[in-house]
Amino acid sequence: MSKPLELQNKLRVARAEKKISQGELADMVGVSRQTISSIENNQFCPSAKLALLLCIALDKRFEELFFFNLDE
Repeated sequence: MSKPLELQNKLRVARAEKKISQGELADMVGVSRQTISSIENNQFCPSAKLALLLCIALDKRFEELFFFNLDE
């Protein structure tokens, strides 16, 4: 039985590279700090719009921030 695909992310790493706090990133994209935390911990999957806003805010391509872990 195969495991369902779950969108993973490197948001925490990208945010650390830019030296941006969760709160600062949340303000940049119009969500709460808790939403950023939930995304980073894979508890919440962002909408396409929010994912693209995060990419713009962090100056990353979508595939640099989001991926499917097919090895599990």
